Amino acid sequence: MATLSEQKATARADAFARRKLAHEAGQGTAAHLSAILAGHRGVPLAGYMAMRTEIDPTAAMEEAAAHGPVCVPVIMGAGQPLKFRAWEPDSVMIKGDFGALIPETGDWIEPEILIVPLVAFDTKGGRLGYGGGFYDRTLEMLRAKRPTLAIGFAYAGQEAISLPLEATDQPLDMIVTEAGILSL
Repeated sequence: MATLSEQKATARADAFARRKLAHEAGQGTAAHLSAILAGHRGVPLAGYMAMRTEIDPTAAMEEAAAHGPVCVPVIMGAGQPLKFRAWEPDSVMIKGDFGALIPETGDWIEPEILIVPLVAFDTKGGRLGYGGGFYDRTLEMLRAKRPTLAIGFAYAGQEAISLPLEATDQPLDMIVTEAGILSL
């Protein structure tokens, strides 16, 4: 029987392949994400800068930035929660850890809504990330302070029937794809 680590590695490989196909087909759109965020104007929001074949939330982030604070994650180190630096459409960006773009300067913001990138999701709010646990630690920390909305943003093709999850994996509250919105 495969270990949980091996099961996660297999699930990630399968999901990366599905995500690549959706990305190459040009299926990504942030229209449904924008519709959700319109109901939360002014609430501090964390987006992310898409890498490789991730679905791109930038259009929704730009729209949200016209109405309130938007920030993006900054990796502070292995085993640590993320911090979030203020972002605007014209922010000067530099490469951070793992090649993710981050604002060169800006205030630190504590978001109440996070747009969460992922490798795979299930319809129960399970999320498989890259394996570093950054979002899990961050969501656990933020949720201990106040209600925090975690919106998984992905291609519909990244859905899995089930995922190998563990107790430390933080659930998503909602999943938004190019095909629609799944409230959990």
